[in-house]
Amino acid sequence: MTRTHAWDPEQLPDLTGRTYLVTGANAGLGYFSTEQLVRAGARVYMTGRSPNRLMAARAAVRRRIPDAADRVETLLLDTSNLGSVRAAAATVGGRGALDGLLLNAGIVHPPKTRETTGDGHERVLATNALGHFALAGALLTRLAPARGRMVWLGSMSTSLWKYDPLDPQLLEGYTGWRAYVQSKVATAALGFEADRRLRAAGVPVTSVVAHPGYSTSGRTAGILGVNSPSRLTRFTDNLQVAVTQSKERGAWTLVRALVDPGIDGGEFWGPRFGAKGEPHRAAAAKITRDPEIAERLWGVCEEATGVKWPFAAAARAGSVRG
Repeated sequence: MTRTHAWDPEQLPDLTGRTYLVTGANAGLGYFSTEQLVRAGARVYMTGRSPNRLMAARAAVRRRIPDAADRVETLLLDTSNLGSVRAAAATVGGRGALDGLLLNAGIVHPPKTRETTGDGHERVLATNALGHFALAGALLTRLAPARGRMVWLGSMSTSLWKYDPLDPQLLEGYTGWRAYVQSKVATAALGFEADRRLRAAGVPVTSVVAHPGYSTSGRTAGILGVNSPSRLTRFTDNLQVAVTQSKERGAWTLVRALVDPGIDGGEFWGPRFGAKGEPHRAAAAKITRDPEIAERLWGVCEEATGVKWPFAAAARAGSVRG
C-alpha cells in the first residue's frame, strides 16, 4: 500500500495469519486497537497486569466479534515489573514469529508523590518506557523473521513542555506532570533511536512512534468490563467535543502505524488535526528527535533493565523469512 493510497480505518486490510502483541489491552486504546486488529483477521496477545480485567476484555472481544475466539489470547504482563516482562517475553518468544508489538500500556494519571517499583525505578518511567524497552529487546528476534514492526506510544505533551530528562528517575523535583511528560519524551526518543539502530544493524524490523490525540472515555462507547464512564465524565468530556475524540478513533492511528506497509520506520503519526481526526503523518517534537538525548536515554534503559538488544542475532533471524 503506497502513501497516497486511501486508508479506511474502519475497513482495514486483511490481516489473516498475522500475530500481534498489545500491552495494556484490557481497556482504552489497547482494547480498541486489539478489537480492530482482530476484526481484520489478526491473532492478538492481549496483555495486562490484572487477570480479571483481561478476562473481561477478552470476553468483550468475543461478544463483539463472534469468530474471534481462537484468535485472542490473554497474557499477564506488568510493564512496571521487569520480572513480569521477562516471563511474558519468554512465553511469547517460544511461539514463533511476531508481526508487531503495540507498546501501549502506561500511566496517564501519575501519582502525586514519587513512587518506586519493586525493581527500584520511578514508577511512571518504569511503566511507560523501561518495561517496553525490555520487552521490545527481548522479542526482537521474534519480530525479525516476520519483518515486523514495533509502535511506541507518543504524546502531544512532548510538544507542549520541553522537559529534557536529565534526571529520568526524578530523584529530585518530582511532579506527576513532569514524570508523565519525561516518560513520553523517553518513549518517543527510544522509538526513533530504535529505528536508527535497527537500520544500522541490518535488522528488518521497523520502529514507529504514534500518538492518539486527545481521546477520552466519556466520548467512547460503553462496553461491559472495558469502558463504563460515569454520567459526569460523559457530560464533561462532551463539553470538549471540538478537541476530543473517542478511544476507538484514537486507536485508529495506533493500528495504522502498526499495520500499514506504506509507513516507513522512524515516522511519527497522529490524528490529522492534532487532537482528533483520521491517522496522519505528523511532525514529532524536536526534543524527541535529538540523537544525543536518545543515546543518553538508551544507555539509561540498558543500565536500568539489564537488557541489551540482540541486534546481531536479530539480523541473522531476519535473513530468512519465518
